[in-house]
Amino acid sequence: MNIKSIAVLLAAGFVAVSFAPGNKPWSAGAAAGKKNPVATSAASVAAGKTLWNTHCKSCHGAKGLGDGPKAAQLKTEPGNFTAAGTQSQSDGSIFFKLSEGREDMPSFKKKIPDEADRWNLVNYIRSLKK
Repeated sequence: MNIKSIAVLLAAGFVAVSFAPGNKPWSAGAAAGKKNPVATSAASVAAGKTLWNTHCKSCHGAKGLGDGPKAAQLKTEPGNFTAAGTQSQSDGSIFFKLSEGREDMPSFKKKIPDEADRWNLVNYIRSLKK
């Protein structure tokens, strides 16, 4: 085996480990810098909670702990939205992820077509802090 073949195998192994479910970083890219145009208010959080209960609770749980009734059926862990790792993400990152989806997480662009509603959902997710 020549050095080029070894390099290709090592690179392939690195890619396989880096992108395995649960290990794959989920970057929002430039969208991470996007600012939430919907001010946090009781009305916004309440609207977000209504959307959460309709679209998110089944996987992410009533309190965002990742313990919804469908969570055990998923290939990827739904995550704990009260944890610092989630709460430290920018509003733009959270908005991007719920809009675009990935793997088990569906895109909500069509299910929640109004961007303001998705921003309300971001405001609700912020209210799930520990």
